[in-house]
Amino acid sequence: MRVVVIGQGMAASYLEVGLERLKRNEIPDYGVPLRDWVPVKYDDIEIVAAYDVDERKIGKTAYELAREYFNSSTIPGKLKEIQVRRGIHLGSLKGLPYKARGLEEKYGLEKSIEMLVDEWKSFNADVFLNVITTEPVEPIHSVDELEARVKEGYLTASQAYAYAVAQYARRVKPAVLINAIPSPVATDQAFVDLYKASNAVVFGDDAATGATPLTADLLEHLFQRNRRVLDIAQFNIGGNTDFLALTEPERNIMKKKTKSSMVSDILGYEAPNYIRPTGFLEPLGDKKFVAMIIEYMSFGDFKDEIYVIMRVNDKPAIVGVLIDLIRLGKIALERGLYGTVYEVNAFYTKKPGPPGVKAVSKVKAFYRLLDWLGIKDPRGI
Repeated sequence: MRVVVIGQGMAASYLEVGLERLKRNEIPDYGVPLRDWVPVKYDDIEIVAAYDVDERKIGKTAYELAREYFNSSTIPGKLKEIQVRRGIHLGSLKGLPYKARGLEEKYGLEKSIEMLVDEWKSFNADVFLNVITTEPVEPIHSVDELEARVKEGYLTASQAYAYAVAQYARRVKPAVLINAIPSPVATDQAFVDLYKASNAVVFGDDAATGATPLTADLLEHLFQRNRRVLDIAQFNIGGNTDFLALTEPERNIMKKKTKSSMVSDILGYEAPNYIRPTGFLEPLGDKKFVAMIIEYMSFGDFKDEIYVIMRVNDKPAIVGVLIDLIRLGKIALERGLYGTVYEVNAFYTKKPGPPGVKAVSKVKAFYRLLDWLGIKDPRGI
């Protein structure tokens, strides 16, 4: 699987370094949920290109950028072969302290998409991984409206990339988009329909790695025991670029939508909740702080509470999920499952597509995923 990374930030660097070290048996595969249970092996994955719009990164190699986060002795030399290319901006970094410029500013959006498709053809790409900064965006709903917006240049960066992947799949070869951020793609009927017609697959939306999967499983636990949830407060604070971006209300609301939408799906009723990133504190770096309280009623009309405090290395946590999604992309293509795949999305994402489906706890989703893959629980349970 030849992978194009869209958004050469910290997550991309951790993926590029971690994947190569994993392939060389320098690190264990903790955090990769499917481990070696699937026929697509780690060695089958090759990152062939990366894109960004930050002027500081354009033209540099993945190796050079990884030095911001890793000791040089741990960075595989292979990353020197990956040069960061200019991608589409469309205001995705607007309001953040970065000098950014996209292809569309010189060539217009339609020509920029054509240029990307041609470049991707030269890389013989199979999988496209969207890990750009969270952006404010709403679903488009129809393919006709999507096509009109392409001509008008009225899209966000994620939407433009998603459209470009569909064009690539239609003209070159079947392909996969992994939408690891909250922008609605797998949950937008316009893209699901477009991908079905283009021999493409989209996984998404918003990769689930830390507190959100834990919250989902705690809610399932309470539902199964008929305990009435009164309210939920879950917040996290971090010091990486994503948390800086989420200090903007329009971006933060996207995270709120993907994080809190699971509550009524799992419980079967609305419980007052506040589930979202709440702040940026630079000294925390990538190791975010998470706090959660769930109040609920138990037997005899007694009120009980669950408290959780966590520290999570944010980007390494997402890498294990991304490695699985890349491999599952190959399986979906081999099965001809174009559009999107709920069994995959339900386990790996916060807001699973297609539109209209319900989120479930990650415990339930995990066993549905194993059934979809035809894998028996190795513990014999």
